[in-house]
Amino acid sequence: MAMTVGQDAEQEQEVMAAINTTPLVDVMLVLLIIFLITIPVVIQQVPMELPKERNVPTQTKPENITISINKDGDVFWGMEQVPDSKALFEKLKVVAIQDPQPEVHVRADENTRYEFVGRVVATCQRAAILKIGFITEPPARTL
Repeated sequence: MAMTVGQDAEQEQEVMAAINTTPLVDVMLVLLIIFLITIPVVIQQVPMELPKERNVPTQTKPENITISINKDGDVFWGMEQVPDSKALFEKLKVVAIQDPQPEVHVRADENTRYEFVGRVVATCQRAAILKIGFITEPPARTL
C-alpha cells in the first residue's frame, strides 16, 4: 500500500473551486426553527366575529328624533336649539317612556369635537334611550 504524506507541487497550486454550503444550511435551519417558533406567538388573537360593514339608508319615521350638533358644540332638537345638557336630558326622559321608544339620530358637523358628541350620547344613555344612530354621508366616489 502506498500512501502520500506530503502534497506535490502541482496539487498546492490548485485552488478549491467548490463552495462549502454546510454553514449556509446550518444558518437556514436555525432561521427556519426561529420562524416556526415565533410566528404562532405573533398571530395569537382572541377569536371573535367582527361586525360587517353595511350601508343602510335612513328610514325617516315621524317618531324618530334628530339631534344635531354644529361645530361650535350647539345642540339642536330638530330645528330648536337646546340650551344645555340638563334641558336635553329632560326632553329625552319624556321620549324614553314612550312605547315603542323612538330612535335618536345624532347628526354632527364633521368639524365637531368628539367631546360634544360624547356628551349627547352620554345624556341619551342616562335617559335610557335604547337606540342611538349616527347620520353620516357616504364618501364621494372617485372614478
